[in-house]
Amino acid sequence: MHTSVFIIDDEVELTEYTAKYFNLSGVDTQYAFDAETALKFLEENTCSLILLDINLGGSSGFDLCQKLRKEIDVPILFISARTSEDDMILALNIGGDDYICKPYSLGVLLAKVKAILKRYENRIYHLGNATIDLKSGLVSKDGREVRLKAMEYKLLQYMLCNSNRIIPKDEFFAHVWETEYVGDVTLNVHIRHLREKLEDHPNEPQFIKTVWGVGFILEM
Repeated sequence: MHTSVFIIDDEVELTEYTAKYFNLSGVDTQYAFDAETALKFLEENTCSLILLDINLGGSSGFDLCQKLRKEIDVPILFISARTSEDDMILALNIGGDDYICKPYSLGVLLAKVKAILKRYENRIYHLGNATIDLKSGLVSKDGREVRLKAMEYKLLQYMLCNSNRIIPKDEFFAHVWETEYVGDVTLNVHIRHLREKLEDHPNEPQFIKTVWGVGFILEM
């Protein structure tokens, strides 16, 4: 499962209220109240942005940030009642992207989060447990890198940029292979390889679907 925002904060009422506000505003949000639960969640799910408190009961947000930075590369915004300059500098030096002091305005925080998500999610695509970063060219599934051949990646990139639209076979030949001397067999083989690498059930694809007699569609 993918969520846009993941909040890690031991202030239960504030966290639940913030998540509810975000969800009602159209920003999919999940949360955890401690580091252990957060790590377990991120082992099984992905997110586009993390809001992280410094004080997490018996553990530190600083320590958690350092652990997360070894595994994932998403924006991390610290949210804390601690206002010392030293805390802010440390948070940014260990991998934080911003530092927001409590109490915060939900409206301002939401606007900041939306601005970051707009920049970040425009280059990140999610197909179930598969993630495609068109800026870096990295493709992963279940947290592991997926190696695509050059034409497979070019085909996937074209489908992502034209998602939720039926793409005729001739269009693939003209814009992906850039030649008319390619047949259905070549296209079908590349589609099958993409399904095998990205779909949970390649024989019953959830995303890369065949439109018989016409072409293919990437449903997102």
